[in-house]
Amino acid sequence: MPSNRLRLIVKTVLATVIVLGAGAALVGFTVLKAGWYNVAATQPHYQFVYSLLEQGMHESVRFHARNVPEPPPSSDARVLRGAGVFNNHCVQCHGAPGVPMAAFGQSMQPAPGPLVDAARRWTPRQMYWITRHGIRMAGMPAWEFQLPDDDIWAIVAFLEKLPMQTTASYQALVAAAQNVDDAPAPTPVPANPDPQRGRTALAQYACQSCHVIPGVTGSQTFVGPPLEGLEQRKYIAGVLPTTRDNLVHWIRAPQSVDPQTTMPAVGVSERDARDMAAYLLKQE
Repeated sequence: MPSNRLRLIVKTVLATVIVLGAGAALVGFTVLKAGWYNVAATQPHYQFVYSLLEQGMHESVRFHARNVPEPPPSSDARVLRGAGVFNNHCVQCHGAPGVPMAAFGQSMQPAPGPLVDAARRWTPRQMYWITRHGIRMAGMPAWEFQLPDDDIWAIVAFLEKLPMQTTASYQALVAAAQNVDDAPAPTPVPANPDPQRGRTALAQYACQSCHVIPGVTGSQTFVGPPLEGLEQRKYIAGVLPTTRDNLVHWIRAPQSVDPQTTMPAVGVSERDARDMAAYLLKQE
């Protein structure tokens, strides 16, 4: 009967898909465990892999940037500030007119490349989203915890003007930016900490590079003590009673608590430290 024949065809197709999927998984597992896949940065991605990842990145940015608010009005002052921030934080990987990227930027895979055409490929909202959140597995850092929003929007304003810059005009902008004292207003610290934002902050300050932290992806490293169950410990670093305020103090200025500690002060802001402490101590 036709219905039986249809069921047989469906079963055959499903069985074929399952067998092919299992075979592909087995091949992938074998390549992984055998170490045949070359992870060296001297071996770039195959072009089709690079193109596939780049296309996925473009679609992801367009999707996630759709709710970014409208950019603030551009102005000469904002562009000037953006030139200074760009020169301090971005030129090392991306270069600038007449300025090569640093040696470590040149050897990154995938290569960061210049941003002279960024405004032609991305909208201001998308450039803001990329700068704020970074691009995973591409070496592009997230600047959310390192730069205030005003500076991120200033970078966007500068990128819109970058295609028109020459070597001389870029150097003039950077020189002028160094003479401008236009620091953004300090970001107010919310009354209630945000534990989930604290988990993101822990990753953005690379705390997982030394500690095993529940909920934060990282290697099983034991440079520093694991931070699981921190709320149950009586003391922080064997010195301070375990409270949120003491943990904030320890995160921001460990040497002031223990001059012999090897834990560095990495410039954590008051707000970020409070959010991190709330996550580690499981406090709402």
